[in-house]
Amino acid sequence: MNIKRIQFLSLLCCIFSAVFSCTLVSFHADISLIAFPVSLIFTVLLFFFSFKKLFSESKLAFISVLREFLQYLPYVLLISFVFRRSGETGTPYALDIVSVILWIFASAISVVISYYLNPKHISKVSGEWHAFVEAKKAERKNRGQTALVKATVFELLSWIDALVQAVFMVLLLNIFIVQLYEIPSESMVPEFLIKDRVVVFKTLSGPKFPLSEVGLPYIKKYNRGDIVVFRNPHYANDRKSEVRTFLSQLVYMCTLTKVNLNVDEKGNQKADPLVKRVCGVAGEQLMMQDGILYVRTKDSPQFTAVDSDASWATWNLNAVRPSLKSGIHDFPLTESDYADLLSVEEERKNLNFDELSSECTEIATKFEAIWKKSSNSKSGTLSFSDEQLSVYSLFINSSYFTAGLLSSQNGSEWFSSFMCDWISHVPEFSDDLYSEANFRLNLMIKLLSGKMILRNAELYISGVHNEVWQRDVQQNENLQNAQKLYTYVMLLDLRNMPIFPANADDGSPRYIPENCYFMMGDNRFNSLDMRHSYDRWTTKLTPFDAYSVTYTTDMQPQYVHKNRMLGSTSYRFWPVSRAGIPGHTGR
Repeated sequence: MNIKRIQFLSLLCCIFSAVFSCTLVSFHADISLIAFPVSLIFTVLLFFFSFKKLFSESKLAFISVLREFLQYLPYVLLISFVFRRSGETGTPYALDIVSVILWIFASAISVVISYYLNPKHISKVSGEWHAFVEAKKAERKNRGQTALVKATVFELLSWIDALVQAVFMVLLLNIFIVQLYEIPSESMVPEFLIKDRVVVFKTLSGPKFPLSEVGLPYIKKYNRGDIVVFRNPHYANDRKSEVRTFLSQLVYMCTLTKVNLNVDEKGNQKADPLVKRVCGVAGEQLMMQDGILYVRTKDSPQFTAVDSDASWATWNLNAVRPSLKSGIHDFPLTESDYADLLSVEEERKNLNFDELSSECTEIATKFEAIWKKSSNSKSGTLSFSDEQLSVYSLFINSSYFTAGLLSSQNGSEWFSSFMCDWISHVPEFSDDLYSEANFRLNLMIKLLSGKMILRNAELYISGVHNEVWQRDVQQNENLQNAQKLYTYVMLLDLRNMPIFPANADDGSPRYIPENCYFMMGDNRFNSLDMRHSYDRWTTKLTPFDAYSVTYTTDMQPQYVHKNRMLGSTSYRFWPVSRAGIPGHTGR
């Protein structure tokens, strides 16, 4: 490499950089306006120091200045690229492609020139440059005290320069090649514990230039069981949020992980990105009941259990190996709680509709007799809101329900409908295990709340003092059973999932679209994942009962498109004691 070639490459680099700057022109009164001047000013300075000072005036002292400008060129142009796309209005895809191509050429040339301007290679360019380098070496050997101070300051600045360049280099590596993540939650216990550190390779997952759709091709195809890192679809995917994410990542690295600006509108730290396991792939329809994941496809229309899911889904953390327990902070259920959960599910499965209808009819008949005998004056009609018919309200306010029913003109009629209306409307559930289970659970809750209301009425009509009510054996037994059922309902949306994607209106199945995936955490009782929304609302436990019990839900399954996938966890490097390829190492 000689001076003329370096001069030609420098000119070529300036041209590419100048044309790149022209692609950043904006006419909108927002942050995008600064992209063009930042890029252009940097290009002009690069041209000035190379052709004016170094090549025209042969001031060799500017070799180091030019080298610094060339080393920062890819980063300044990339930041300008981001600024241009940070405004209210985006840029056309074709323009993004042109900008990226120009950035690649300018950056590649700058790297080549920087290589030959390195102190180790300058001497090979020409005799004049060789003599300059030797003179600098001799000057450093004979420097005095003042020169030593200057050298110290220069050394300090060079360290700062190296740190800044390292930050930008890591940013590029993080975007296109590999990134290190620290596990922030216990959603993947026992596979990952909080503060585990993993390596994620991103190149095969189609990484894109910030705020654009231009990038590497998407090659990776994920399979069920792969542990992946992906952008959280619960958050907005607009330009404003992407700008904030990019800048927060830059600040995060510049402050050595001390400052994280990636927060939501309320100032709370965003759970983004997420680390979960792929549990459903394109062409599948899923359902989960009693902790068992079921799947069907067009080629296999019957729901069948996914045996592999049971090998990593964890429901009872008390059963994990002792060496992991010390690193787990939250155990959602005790061993006793888990046993109660299984007993509720067993009771629900064995529920007999004929026997249940007889019990409900008997309870309604007995209550009607007490209602007729009640000395309460009957005034007005009665109705209850969805919130009043919630599981919690039915159990905790049973005495309120009793008083209201006994004193209302339609109290007996409403109670009879509540207890018995379902009897003539039992649907055929076919393969829909989720809907059938919830229908049965609804009846179990109604039966128990009916027993509690009837017992309250019996005690009331008998004139028993309130203090005696609290010691009633039958009612205390009802309350214990109510606690078990209430606890189960609180876990309902973590233990089960309706058919997803939901069937079409005509009942025909729909499937996860091409290039989409469904993810869940292994620690199913402590994972807010693709099963759930970040909002909660009151809904009926079953749509097949006009007087259905209600509960608070966040069930809103969604799949994730491949363009939000960042990569798969390739290796856990910390802690060293559990280093290895993630998969089933938590077992």
